[in-house]
Amino acid sequence: MLAKAIGGALGVYLLLSVILGFWWSSEPEITDVVQYSHEQAELMQHQPVPGFATTATMIYLMETLMDKSGGYISNDIFPPGLWLDNITNWEYGVLVQVRDLARVFRKELSRSQSQSVEDKDLTIAEPQFHFDNSSWALPASESEYRRGVKAARSYLARLSDPQQPDAQFYARADNLRSWLSEVENRLGSLSRRLSESVGRQQLDLGLAGDASAQQSTAAEGAQERKTAWMEIDDVFYEARGTAWALVHILKAIEHDFKAVLINKNALVSLQQITLELEATQEAVWSPMILNGSGFGMLANHSLTMSSYISRASAAIIDLRSLLQQG
Repeated sequence: MLAKAIGGALGVYLLLSVILGFWWSSEPEITDVVQYSHEQAELMQHQPVPGFATTATMIYLMETLMDKSGGYISNDIFPPGLWLDNITNWEYGVLVQVRDLARVFRKELSRSQSQSVEDKDLTIAEPQFHFDNSSWALPASESEYRRGVKAARSYLARLSDPQQPDAQFYARADNLRSWLSEVENRLGSLSRRLSESVGRQQLDLGLAGDASAQQSTAAEGAQERKTAWMEIDDVFYEARGTAWALVHILKAIEHDFKAVLINKNALVSLQQITLELEATQEAVWSPMILNGSGFGMLANHSLTMSSYISRASAAIIDLRSLLQQG
């Protein structure tokens, strides 16, 4: 009897884990972050100032990671969270974008020049968001991230308070270019990893364009690079999470940097980047991420994702060039 009871309880637990797994694997919808930032300003009884939307969006992304269905899953050690590698890779893609944004906030966006003092709240938020994403306890990842969110909220409140001019956000073209440089590097790497789902020959381009350049060790002239079969969906969902986060950040950036973008005649360029990344959020109707060859009979979801990511990356290069022009 005891064995049957234990077996029955285990069966119910596994069934519930499967059901919960489907629910927890659902990705949050894209939201209107500008409207969200206005709502936050009303709650604070402050006026939304330049930088308010971008800061509020950074907070929104972190809170969504922790409060979505199933909560934060990347550090789960029991089913169903333990089994859900797609949503955990999605979470990692979002987290990387928040980390990059927080770093640029601390280094560039909140400082008038290289010799100025770092903001006291951002010096807490930025390292907190870089805490280990898989720590289960002592401390748990969520507790460290919430401490970072608390510091970011303190910065947001000070930013919109005319009585505290020490909190600043500088919506300048050079600051926007710094953040776009981070995004360009991330998207370039993701595009490469996605395209390697079918295997490809890669030449060593590390010293191209500089006859006097050197590298620490000699590299092979050509290498065969192919993503392991078990990692193809991991890369796909990391890219999907990255794009989801970037859509929100770009919409906030468009709001806060609108005057700069209009002055540089670059507003439509930023909007095109957003459109390319929004296309990555279409529903995946296949029960699994297919990995057909480039011109084979089956689809290759990774190559489709790579095409959108590559176009967004190329558009970022053009946008950075526009912002550099006088």
